[in-house]
Amino acid sequence: MKLYPIEAGNFKLDGGAMFGVVPKSLWTRTNPADANNMIDIAARCLLIEDGDKLMLIDTGMGDKQSEKFFGYYYPWGEHSLDSSLKQHGFHRDDITDVFMTHLHFDHCGGSIQWNKDRTGYEPAFKNAKFWSNKDHWQWATQPNAREKASFLEENILPMEQSGQLNFLDRDPSKKFQNYDEMGFGVLFADGHTDKQMIPHIQYKGKTLVFMADLLATAGHIPLPYVMGFDTRPLLTLDEKEIFLNTAADNEYYLFLEHDAHNEIITLKHTDKGVKLDNTYTFNELFN
Repeated sequence: MKLYPIEAGNFKLDGGAMFGVVPKSLWTRTNPADANNMIDIAARCLLIEDGDKLMLIDTGMGDKQSEKFFGYYYPWGEHSLDSSLKQHGFHRDDITDVFMTHLHFDHCGGSIQWNKDRTGYEPAFKNAKFWSNKDHWQWATQPNAREKASFLEENILPMEQSGQLNFLDRDPSKKFQNYDEMGFGVLFADGHTDKQMIPHIQYKGKTLVFMADLLATAGHIPLPYVMGFDTRPLLTLDEKEIFLNTAADNEYYLFLEHDAHNEIITLKHTDKGVKLDNTYTFNELFN
């Protein structure tokens, strides 16, 4: 097995929305805001090369939305999914599997693109299986009013229409399951959105956890620092507390999808709870 970080493009989000009820004077210590109150956000995906399988975890927001749409998110930097794949010697047609932690537009928008004459949509990975789970798929295709703007039909329905959509079987009695077909274990988390999937990957003697939106940035480590986007914030508190303690106990390496300035972090126990231990680049740890 070999892993590659894939930078699908940076953007900005409202800092207040990203930190919920936490005062700006506190969250700006770790995530400084610009004049529009926006903070730097990454769409950092992960590519897994394992035998004949080439799996991409999440795909960023893509580029098919309108200029007005992107005007809300202030794209910045030179990163793109295609250029990042090319840097590692791959093309999107090489991808055999796309694993989606959840179906919010900034995690799955890159999975679908315009067709050639821009009359409709098609999978951006023509040779790949798309992986979700039935509970989250139902949640996303019958969205509540709070999340409707994050679950965009053009990002989701073409996966099913193409015949490339697959679901992982889930035992409702288990929060964590190992999936041989994926080559990793999955933690199911429900605070941010229903049945978000958090991959736990064993790699070079370390447990690397792809954090998705369970922990957006290193600045979100304190328990009350819960995103305003979360549908069940009190459940997020419980899920975070359990996970952060488990991560510190077991020396997990946390791969941060949305932190534009920290790729991987570790945690430690202190007298004041779980805190940041170290930050790493992917290359420092694995190359």
